[in-house]
Amino acid sequence: MESKYKFVSVILALALVASLSRLVYVVSADADKVEQTADAKSVVWQIIMSRKSVRSYTDQPISREQIDTLLRAAMAAPSGKDMRPWKFLVLDDSLAIKDFAAKVPRAKMLAEAKAVVVVCGDMTVTGDDGKPSYSWVLDCSLASENLLLMAEAMGLGAVWVSVHPREERIQEVRQALNLPEHLMPLNIIPLGYPKGDAKPKDKYNEDNILYW
Repeated sequence: MESKYKFVSVILALALVASLSRLVYVVSADADKVEQTADAKSVVWQIIMSRKSVRSYTDQPISREQIDTLLRAAMAAPSGKDMRPWKFLVLDDSLAIKDFAAKVPRAKMLAEAKAVVVVCGDMTVTGDDGKPSYSWVLDCSLASENLLLMAEAMGLGAVWVSVHPREERIQEVRQALNLPEHLMPLNIIPLGYPKGDAKPKDKYNEDNILYW
């Protein structure tokens, strides 16, 4: 009988140890998740608040791999009805960039850029009604912001150079790049490693917040 009680005691002790181990594991896992969430929030906040418009760049080149990362980030943006009506024209050849800069003289920073992305709406992308996306400007803008934030995270400098809806600017870019009619240029984003000390602006204004 005594050996039977000892056996039961051992079983109960093992069960208690297993339960405690499980509890410690769950608590530790939950703590790790909380810590990871806090870290992610901190990183995202830092990138958003550090983003700035950079208009001057060093001679350090940008690789195709870096450009691919930027465009993957851009195409992770939301899109109305998931139509994704965007096209990204990339210039990363120095001669091509200088030629483009000469044809778009108002964007002086292009001459220093190591890569240029022209974000366009693709009017051949149509919905169930057979019509182009009504929200292509919004979709391409969201993609552009993703690209700008990723550039900041990668230590690159970038700036949004507006094209649409100014007709003279649209035609200027069309002619410079020989764009087909179905591609509508929204903006130009020159890229490079920052030269100088550009600072982010604190744009928070409590007066712009309305609790309805």
